[in-house]
Amino acid sequence: MHGELLKVGFELSEATVAKYMVRHRKPPSQSWRTFLANHMKDMVSSDFFLVPTVFFRVLFVFVILSHDRRRPVHVAVTEFPTAEWVAHQLLEAFPWDSAPHYLLRDRDGSYGEKFHEAASWLDIREVLTARQSPWQNAYVERLIGSIRRECLDHGALQKHTGKEFIMN
Repeated sequence: MHGELLKVGFELSEATVAKYMVRHRKPPSQSWRTFLANHMKDMVSSDFFLVPTVFFRVLFVFVILSHDRRRPVHVAVTEFPTAEWVAHQLLEAFPWDSAPHYLLRDRDGSYGEKFHEAASWLDIREVLTARQSPWQNAYVERLIGSIRRECLDHGALQKHTGKEFIMN
């Protein structure tokens, strides 16, 4: 706007132009951070992470984390995560009337139609993060990182104890 006024011949500073510009009182919708802050008590997050075993098998760990106190609500482990299994874990995590209003999750293929049906039975609204955006599910990602560092980092455990592991 300031540049256009200069072209027409009006000598004004940028501050003067900004002073008379129309400002919107509030944003058109709430930001992601505002959404999380407003619904902290009514929200949980879920995610998967992989754990390799000594016998070269891969286990899938399913975690549900409550946002208000940042505590794990439910943890389950399987070798073959199916949509039915994940839906069953959701139903186990929230018995009776303890279901939250919102469930924040990524777009993993393990969440299937059965999971969506189970969430609707519990009257949970699913909020999906953007593709390849783990920062939008930061609380559960932080928990997974802590579990990996504190419980699954065998190299660090070996350094602290000074002993070598013997694998059969």
